[in-house]
Amino acid sequence: MNVFVSGGSRGIGRAIALRFARDGATRVAIGYLRNDTAAEATAEELRAAGAEPVFVRGNITSDKVLEQVTALGPLDVLVHNAASGVVRKAMDTDDKHWDWTMNANARALLSLARAAVPTMPEGSSIVGISSLGSGRVLDNYSLIGTSKAALEALVRYLAVELAPAIRVNAVSAGVVETGALEHFPNRDEMLRFGRENPAGRMVEPDDVAGVVAFLCSPDAAMIRGQTLVLDGGFSLPV
Repeated sequence: MNVFVSGGSRGIGRAIALRFARDGATRVAIGYLRNDTAAEATAEELRAAGAEPVFVRGNITSDKVLEQVTALGPLDVLVHNAASGVVRKAMDTDDKHWDWTMNANARALLSLARAAVPTMPEGSSIVGISSLGSGRVLDNYSLIGTSKAALEALVRYLAVELAPAIRVNAVSAGVVETGALEHFPNRDEMLRFGRENPAGRMVEPDDVAGVVAFLCSPDAAMIRGQTLVLDGGFSLPV
C-alpha cells in the first residue's frame, strides 16, 4: 500500500501515518512545511513499523508539492490533514487571511486530488480531515470553520465524481490536544470543552487515525461522501 498524508510529521497526521505503517503500508509519504526535525523523527518511527518513509516538503498549496505528490506514483490512500489559518474573529480578518486559509484547507484537497487521481487504482481512498467548526460557531474560528465547511462540500462532490473507482470521505474530529492548539487564545477553554463529552475523555490522535484507517478499508466500501464525526458525543447535547 502506497500512502500520502499531508501534515504527516506531527499531531494527528503523524498518528495517521503510523497507523497505516502498522497496518502494513509499504511506503508512507509525509507532507510537512519546514520542521525537518519532526519529520525525521516520524520517519524513524515509520521505518521501525516496517514502512519506507518519503518526505514531501513545502507549502501544501504550492506547485512544488503537487509535483512531488505526482512523482509518488499510484497512491492507494491520500489523506489531506494539513491545515492552516488565521485565528481571529471574522471582522478582524482581511482578504489575505481568507485566501491563505481557504487555499490551505479546502483548495489544497482539490489540487492534491488532481495530482494523484489519474494514477490511483480502483478501490483507493481519499480522506479529508475536517473539524466541528464546519457546522458550529466557535470563537476565533470564522475563517477556518468556513474553509472546513468548503472541504466537506468538496468531499461530497468528489465522492460522486470519482465513483465508483475511488471513494472520498471526511473525518470531523472534536478537540484534539496537539501543538495546533497553541495558536488559539482560548486554548484552555477548548481543552475543557474537549473533556466534557459523554465519552468522558479527550479525542486523541490515534482515535482519528483509527477512523481514517477504517474509511480506507474494504469494510467501508459503501461509505461515500460522508463526514464521520469523532467527538465523543460532544456535539449531541443541546
